[in-house]
Amino acid sequence: MRESDSKSVRAWEEGVTIPTYPEQPSDKNPMFFEKRVYQGSSGKVYPNPITDRVSNERSEKAYKAIFLENEYLYLMVLPEIGGRIHIGQDKTNGTTSFNGKT
Repeated sequence: MRESDSKSVRAWEEGVTIPTYPEQPSDKNPMFFEKRVYQGSSGKVYPNPITDRVSNERSEKAYKAIFLENEYLYLMVLPEIGGRIHIGQDKTNGTTSFNGKT
């Protein structure tokens, strides 16, 4: 048996509560705006409704989280918001990233 075959990998599901700022209702009549600068998007929005605002009020929301862990990585993935990695830790150097921020 190779050394890597003896290392354990764990995967489990668990509920987590995370501070969340809910989306505001879609604007049914968005502005005629063609040069959006966020995330490289462009093009006309109208006549499709657009959601580009979040609430100013923070609320605690329960999410289903999938955890993956081996000797190198520790990850928390949130399937309910598109399968995004919410927490990632590189165990080889201790670097931790929360929702894309180190």
